[in-house]
Amino acid sequence: MMNNPRDVSYPDGGKMIGVEEKLDQVHRLIKAITIHRDQMIATAVRDTGFTHRECSIETDLVITNLQGFDDMAFEFADRLPICGPDEEVALVLPYNGSAWLNTAIVSIFMVGNRVRVKFAARGSEISRLTESLYTPIFGDAICFEYADGRKFLENAIVDPQIPAICLFGTDEYAIHYLDAVKGLGKKFVFEGPGKDPFIVLPGADLEETARELAFSKYIYAGQTCTAPERVYLHESIHDDFLELFLDFSRAVKIGDPEDPATEMGPVASPRAVSAIKAQLKDAVDQGARIILGGNIEGNLVYPTVVVEAHQEMLGMKNEIFGPVVFVSAFPTFEAAVRLARDNRYGLRASIYGSDGEAHRLQEKLVGEPYCHQVREMTFGRFGTVGVNQGRSESWVGAFVNKPVGGYGFSGWIWETVEDRFIFKQGPKLFSLETSKDML
Repeated sequence: MMNNPRDVSYPDGGKMIGVEEKLDQVHRLIKAITIHRDQMIATAVRDTGFTHRECSIETDLVITNLQGFDDMAFEFADRLPICGPDEEVALVLPYNGSAWLNTAIVSIFMVGNRVRVKFAARGSEISRLTESLYTPIFGDAICFEYADGRKFLENAIVDPQIPAICLFGTDEYAIHYLDAVKGLGKKFVFEGPGKDPFIVLPGADLEETARELAFSKYIYAGQTCTAPERVYLHESIHDDFLELFLDFSRAVKIGDPEDPATEMGPVASPRAVSAIKAQLKDAVDQGARIILGGNIEGNLVYPTVVVEAHQEMLGMKNEIFGPVVFVSAFPTFEAAVRLARDNRYGLRASIYGSDGEAHRLQEKLVGEPYCHQVREMTFGRFGTVGVNQGRSESWVGAFVNKPVGGYGFSGWIWETVEDRFIFKQGPKLFSLETSKDML
């Protein structure tokens, strides 16, 4: 006789908290975040340097997204955690976030795992505030680490009590751990960078599309893996669209991050600023023109638009992680497909145009709906392809009931199953990847 899936026993006698009880804990977390909303926003502004406006949007969205776990209760009830009762999943979080990181933490916990969390050093105050909210609710089921990030990851890889690791970071950093992960039989879930194309076809609402590009590019000063970076405009609408986009770019309010009226602040990482300077110099050296911005004061990078860009420029190949847009014209549908696919990253793509043509392009670019086994790194496909869909809409449910991730160097899963090493790519949920079917 099968056990009640909401009251499952481990083979060695340990007990998993029922789904309803875990949902109750999530509801208590939502209430705690709501009560401490202003404190969370102020802490995030200080720690990340993002604006009050950005941190407010993020905090309100995470409250909505956490409520989405209710819709996953039936799915979770039929799954067992990847961890035994004395084991933990290690989670390494990125520096470019605050409130939304709760969805990653909770998703792993919701399937019955204990979680050991490492915030980025830049987010230490956010981490301590988050810990103060979590401890009364989750006890020691979710613990927070303050050690060096590299040391935390390396210790997690060799720790026999950690069967799975989830990492947000750069592909250059993650790829170095392949041999260690493979040798020790760990599961390694990696979420990496993007180099997202933003494609505008004839038939698009040019004003609304330009407005959306400005919002999704300049929010967080471009410091998100899903920020549009390669902008491809059909040559028939290139000039008209560019004029509109430049107007929206000039209107961005830059100032003190703590001022609620400020729309964009500085870039957090000096390394990213150095990379942006190199990308702009390389673009000009190769014949591109900077028609807006290009001026950098310390870590403040003003909205910058580069035109006449081509695929061999650094700014078209590497992640920018700043408020800089590289723009290129294309003549045909086939050219748009070729240009969009021509990159080592495959996280997300955005398409704007008439529904028929835009969905036809979507079919050429989108990968499988959920991560799957691949023989080798897969290029030219994207985990998510939005059609006439804004960033705010596409981010609802992310990491909760909407799989996130991509192809190429944008993310992967390494795991060993029955002594066989498996490589997966595509969008994923941490909850499903840190659990297994009950049957």
